[in-house]
This record gives sequence, structure tokens and C-alpha cells, in this order.
Amino acid sequence: MSQVFAILLLFTPTIFWAVIFASSYRKEPRQFRNAIWFALLLITAVGTLTLLALAVSRPNEPVQVGLIIALIVLIMVAPLAVIVFLLVNTVIVIRREGLSISALLPAVLALLLTACIALDFFMVLNRIPRWLIYVVVLLTLEVLWMVFTFAALLVYSTLYRLLPRRRLYDYIVIHGAGLQGDQPTPLLRGRIDKAVQLWRRQDRRGVFIVSGGRGADEVISEADAMRRYLTGSCGVPDDAIVLEDRSTTTLENLVYSKEIMDRRAADSGPSRGRRYRAVLVTSDYHVFRACEYAHTIGLNADGLGSRTTGYYWPTAFIREFVAISKVHWWPYAVIALIWTLIEVVA
Repeated sequence: MSQVFAILLLFTPTIFWAVIFASSYRKEPRQFRNAIWFALLLITAVGTLTLLALAVSRPNEPVQVGLIIALIVLIMVAPLAVIVFLLVNTVIVIRREGLSISALLPAVLALLLTACIALDFFMVLNRIPRWLIYVVVLLTLEVLWMVFTFAALLVYSTLYRLLPRRRLYDYIVIHGAGLQGDQPTPLLRGRIDKAVQLWRRQDRRGVFIVSGGRGADEVISEADAMRRYLTGSCGVPDDAIVLEDRSTTTLENLVYSKEIMDRRAADSGPSRGRRYRAVLVTSDYHVFRACEYAHTIGLNADGLGSRTTGYYWPTAFIREFVAISKVHWWPYAVIALIWTLIEVVA
């Protein structure tokens, strides 16, 4: 009995975070905080199972020694492996897509991690002024939070995107993704094809809302290019397509598309005022941010992701992480405030 109680006590943190995550997810799955709760659930579960494995094995047994060695190797090798991967990915993206700010994002992240590790080693190996210790520790804390939230968002957004949803959607919103002349880019064609697959799967029911304005370097709006592709290459009737051709950002995509859906729902005769269901079709890396924005503006919508080329996916996801972090900036400010107060009091 005492052993059972000890095991239950050992799993208490895991159970706690499981309850927090389940409650938050059930209330609203399209929230960034769910990624944090789920990450803490995974960390405590893995930590508890590791402690349990160490407890049931005898000292110096292969299981115990192997776990300790694996943990040490992981802590030492993982940061180096991530940095090398980011630098290699930057080179690949630049070779295939050309030099741009987006293409350099993995390299910027790799350099930030390298600088943080180097400064930490420098601080440990040398006597430095107190103010510099404050700066280095603060930078380390901020980077640790960034790495934690990046990993949490990566895991949770993947889980969110892969969860099956068997629903009939009234509106299929396709987010724009640039043009080549007056034709959709391969990335945008992937989104359109994914939307058409869904439309056919639900017996050609539902209205397409093609969302995207005309950029400064584009000859037509993204919405108009998508409409032409749908009618010309996919066999979608023109009366099943509604254009939203004012937006220039993801948030505007959603705000203007919601205005269209709300207006149509209010004017739909016998079904006037009926609650509609929408799906946001975009690239897989972009699904969670689009759905989080939809939740923010009160749009009842799920997300559906089209496949992104493997070599470009890390760059695209880092860009998504930066955009989400700009919205959820306050934890970085709280970390700086708490560390400053500790430094002042000490």
C-alpha cells in the first residue's frame, strides 16, 4: 500500500498538469497557453517515469547507468545539434529560394543560441563585473524561455493540426500566399488543392472564400488568382466562390472573411441568424496561428493544413513563432522584471 501511495505521489505533478491542460483544451483548444500546459505535462511525465525507472533499478545496474549517460549526452549534444541543423537549413533555403530576411531566420536563431552558450561559458571561466553577470543571466533566462516555448508550440501545433475533425463546413476560407505573375505560387496552389479535396469530400457543399488582396508587386489580387484557379483547374462553379480581396495580413484575412460570413448568415432567408462553421485552409506551419487569431476575433473555425516542402518548413515555422511571440510578449517582460527585482534586493 505504501508503494502505491509513493507512486501516486510521484505522479502528482503529471496529474496536476494533465488536469490543467485537459480543462484548458476543453474550454478552447486554440490558445497559446495550451502549448505551455501540454509541454509541462510531457516534461513531468517523462521526468516521473525516469525517476521511477531509477528507483526500481539497483545502483550501477545497466538501466540506471544508461539513463544517466543518455541524459548527460542529450544535454551536451542537443544544443550543438540544433545549431548545426539551423545553419545547414539556412544554406539549403538560400540556395533554393534565394537570399531574404525569412531565409536568414534559422541562422539568426543559431547565432543567438551560440552567443548565449558562449557568454555563459565566459561568465563561468572568468571574473566579470556584477552588471555583466546580470546581463548574461538575464539573456540566458530569456533564451531558455524562448527555447521552451518554441518546443512547446512545435509539439502542440502539430498535435492540434493532426487531430481528426469530422465536420461539415459552411465556409472554406483559403488564405493567400503570393503570386507568380497572375498565377498562384506552388505554396498557394497546395492550399487551394487541399481546400478542394475537403469540398469534394463533403459532397461539393460549402462556399469558398478566397482571401488575399493585391500586393504592390502583383498584377491582380490573390483572391482573383485563386478564383481563376478554382474555376479553371478545379471545376468549382463560380457561384460557390466569394472574393475577399482587401486583406494584406493573416489577421485581416480573418476579419474581412468573418464580415462576409456574418453578412451572408444575416441575409440567408429561412436560416437567418444560424450559427455557421468555417474551416481555415492554409499551410501546415500556419494553421495554429490562423486559428488562434480566429479565436481572438470570435470566429468559429477549425484549421486545415496543406503540406509544406520539408526543407522550407523550419524557416516557415520560425517565422510563425516570431509572429506568435510578438503577440505573447509579456512573459519576457515578467522574466526581466523578476530578475531585476532579485538583483536589486540581493
